[in-house]
Amino acid sequence: MPKKNQTEEIKTTLQLVHHELEPIYDYGSRVLILGTMPSPKSREEGFYYAHPQNRLWRVLSELMGETLPVSTAEKKAFLRRHHIAMWDVLKSCRIKGADDSSISGAEPNDINSILSASNIRAVFTTGKKATDLYQRLCYPITGVPSRYLPSTSPANCRNCTLETLKDDYRIILDYL
Repeated sequence: MPKKNQTEEIKTTLQLVHHELEPIYDYGSRVLILGTMPSPKSREEGFYYAHPQNRLWRVLSELMGETLPVSTAEKKAFLRRHHIAMWDVLKSCRIKGADDSSISGAEPNDINSILSASNIRAVFTTGKKATDLYQRLCYPITGVPSRYLPSTSPANCRNCTLETLKDDYRIILDYL
């Protein structure tokens, strides 16, 4: 784990980051949720949307009427139980900390590997950058459009309340 000085340096300098989290999906997956690239906290924890202030898990659990999944095992079981696949648009990029606006040198993940092995009915991208990158790098290959959902990041708290997020994410239910 980086020391405080190293953590501060990571937040302010561009780093080449390679996606190391496995996609979560199976044959029964009907919805694919794609972020941009795992945050430093998610990479450290080894699972998606791991920052304690990220609201994705709270939004999804409230929409599904379940208690909040906490552990990685609980989150994986939650996703499978609700036929939700999860991955990220990018395989690698240069990025400052978790700042999507700093992304350069983006290389896409092979989204078709999930689409061909599951029953995805809709692809959702979380945040403007994920949506833009999917549209530019993945859509020409997959031919499957994505639907924009607002970011659940703590950086988006001022712009998007929990209630607004739940209203926006409710569309997922139509495809499950």
